[in-house]
Amino acid sequence: MSGVILSHQLEIDIILKPRRLSIEGNTLSTAFYCRLLSTLKNMFPSLLVATLALASNALGRQAIRPFPQSVFSNQEASAYSIPTIHESAIQARRVLHLENIGTLSTVFPSERPSFTIESNGVDLLENRPVGLGGAPIGLMDYYADCEDNGDPTILAISIATSFKNVDAGSNITMSLRWHPQDGQWRSAANLPRFSLIGHLETISAEEAKSKGLATCFVKSHPDSVAWLPGNRIHESHWTRLVVEHVYWIGGFGDRAYIGWIPTEVWKNVTKVEIDDCTLPGEKKKQSWGWREWL
Repeated sequence: MSGVILSHQLEIDIILKPRRLSIEGNTLSTAFYCRLLSTLKNMFPSLLVATLALASNALGRQAIRPFPQSVFSNQEASAYSIPTIHESAIQARRVLHLENIGTLSTVFPSERPSFTIESNGVDLLENRPVGLGGAPIGLMDYYADCEDNGDPTILAISIATSFKNVDAGSNITMSLRWHPQDGQWRSAANLPRFSLIGHLETISAEEAKSKGLATCFVKSHPDSVAWLPGNRIHESHWTRLVVEHVYWIGGFGDRAYIGWIPTEVWKNVTKVEIDDCTLPGEKKKQSWGWREWL
């Protein structure tokens, strides 16, 4: 069955009449299986899971089950060309550029003195349960890619838990994942995601103004205009996450790089490289030239 090309009718028969498919030896070749998955995904996305279950029962689970090691690790012998660390850095910078929401992870500080704790176990100053000292917490936050060195720009709201934890001495990381734009189903486990480990650095009002950070940030988050520095709702200030380490998972290990990206590689990716990169499921904006007007 290696290299078999399915007719349109046979593809439908496989879905609706699986018993009509006969395979010698009760095995399913890799090429056939990949072709089948592609066809099912494009023709009948809602039936993909059910069809895989039928195939598993009819052909034997070992015939379509991938070896765990080939899914979660980088193997030297692979049918795919695994991107280099530099190419992975470009992809990560593209994700940073196109996405605008990340998860900030920090750690709660040690407990406050006992006189700040009520009898019901609530911290009077923080209004949180006791016993959380040292516990990590991850919270969504806005960011924007406003500088050219890969350090995300963040509008820090002083009252927010993430920034209070940092002020109390916590480390901080920002985790991002790529969300395809074309509406096609893809395994989230095979899509790029990464974490940026570093520290927050306050940006002065003068530097923020000279770099146009407010304009850049509001372009990504129009609603944030309500809590820019100087607003009447919350005290806020500009900050950047100075990237010190990057941990990248490009997808399945047999076709994507998984591991650390050196900081110098991360920061030296150029704008041209970022603009030329296309992520899985990305919709490129159409450029209108004279040809499009003819």
